[in-house]
Amino acid sequence: MPQINLGRTLGLAVVLASDAPLLLLDERLMIVAASDSFCAAFGIDPATVTGQSIYDLDHHHWDLPRLRSLIDATLAGAAEVEAYEMEVETSTGASRCVVIKAQRLDYGDRDQTRMLVTVIDVTAERQNAKRHKELIHSNAELLHEMQHRVANSLQIIASILMQSARKVQSKEARGHLTDAHQRVMSIATLQRHLAHSDAGAVELEPYLAQLCASIGASMIYDREQLTLTTAVDPVSVGGDISVSIGLVVTELVINALKHAFPDGRHGHVIVGYAAQGDDWTLTVSDDGVGMGEGGADSQAGLGTRIVQALAKQLGAEITVKDTAPGTRVSLVHTKAIAREVAANDPAEEAAV
Repeated sequence: MPQINLGRTLGLAVVLASDAPLLLLDERLMIVAASDSFCAAFGIDPATVTGQSIYDLDHHHWDLPRLRSLIDATLAGAAEVEAYEMEVETSTGASRCVVIKAQRLDYGDRDQTRMLVTVIDVTAERQNAKRHKELIHSNAELLHEMQHRVANSLQIIASILMQSARKVQSKEARGHLTDAHQRVMSIATLQRHLAHSDAGAVELEPYLAQLCASIGASMIYDREQLTLTTAVDPVSVGGDISVSIGLVVTELVINALKHAFPDGRHGHVIVGYAAQGDDWTLTVSDDGVGMGEGGADSQAGLGTRIVQALAKQLGAEITVKDTAPGTRVSLVHTKAIAREVAANDPAEEAAV
């Protein structure tokens, strides 16, 4: 009576009972058994699958050079196919994306080797992933277009404000309209940088350079008298942070150009940003007349309140120093300062 190899018998039983799409091959790569789920997944008649080569499946659509190399190497014990993805054209003309895993089953008899092949149809998953990627790309294009439109609209608003400023008779009203123009332009500049940035990250160096160029174009009438430059580390920040930084720079630069150089005084304003890890310092320095008597409190107004609110939002501390000549206003952000600012925020305390 012939001896029955229990291992091969169990392997056959596992395949036939499995809900997974499995094939059991012999040493000649002929199909010993196929699970019902495999036949159902690929539209193959279970009655015809046993006894044929894996490469003869579905009118030879599985006869692919790369698959032959991998399975031959696995059968020889030189490799294992862990997760090989490939496209299979079925006899119905449909293209299926499958992931194949092949494992040699060694029962101690070289002439009676078996190979277990798992074939998983991932067509739907890959199609969903492709649609998701296309949707992300489409949304990115829509966001890009929206940011351009917003920037254009803001520039139109800024132009209207500037036209209004030229027409009004009141010097105070003209000043308020000019300041509003600069604030709108700072946001418009940011929107243009967002439109050309990745994932909402803004490169501060070109952004602040362009912002200062815009402010200088409308407020500096004699380039030999006043200059406005930037010294910014080449770093990128999130869109929300760049908005706050841009507004702070706008307020501080406007304030310096309006108050630091009276009576045609010559001078220079420098916007600086230095970062080290998560810590950073934003400065606006001038070599003008300085703070004078009363220090920083003498010029408290809407712009000062805006800067204070934005500094709080950024988790930064404001310092004002008389540099003799001139003034330097700094926003300093460190983890310790951010924690202290949050602790002193009534809204944060109420939340706790």
